[in-house]
Amino acid sequence: MRLPLPQFATGDRHPNHIAEVIETTSTEFLAQCLEPDDLSFPSMPPFGSWVCSVDEESGNQVYAVVYYATTMPIDSVHRARALGLSLQDLREEQPQIFAMLRTEFRAAIVGFEQSSQNRGYNQRIYQYLPPRPPQIHQAVYRCEPEAIIKFTEELDFLRTLLCINGAPVESLAAAAIRDIYQLRKADREWLIKAGRSLSVLLKDDYDRLRFILSQIHP
Repeated sequence: MRLPLPQFATGDRHPNHIAEVIETTSTEFLAQCLEPDDLSFPSMPPFGSWVCSVDEESGNQVYAVVYYATTMPIDSVHRARALGLSLQDLREEQPQIFAMLRTEFRAAIVGFEQSSQNRGYNQRIYQYLPPRPPQIHQAVYRCEPEAIIKFTEELDFLRTLLCINGAPVESLAAAAIRDIYQLRKADREWLIKAGRSLSVLLKDDYDRLRFILSQIHP
């Protein structure tokens, strides 16, 4: 059974600091969302959204895409049950409910940016797996729009998204492209470039390509 994360003073917490790594592998990490100050559920990051964390040893900033999220009881033995109450009723009549649930998400690592300490490398971005993933208990942040735009100048990350095991990868790729397209203020050139990259990656699977493209709405 996973216990809730200890909650410390939040006054100095960065507004994009949303979670903490609780499991980590070379290709992905599992993070638990931090509990909000008020009686509400932790904010679940959207499917296909971008998060980042740090490999403290190297200082590399690791980028990942959320492909699975869940809210469940802290007690893995007892399931939540329907109470027939609105969220406001829950706050007034069953406030302890909010402390008995946890929200977690899995994010697939798609690349990294070298630490500014390595000045000889000019903070290059690499769209492949970093030498090490974030460590346990590292902070997880929502990515700033500027960072996502910079990272997605190249499109090699799409290959990684299409190879994630146990995820609806076609919908994931489409969700990521939709969000980036909006962040880029409807940059049609970038969207065409993304479509061409997908057509190369899926040149032998027209049905999958068509399914992805059908979910992208310029």
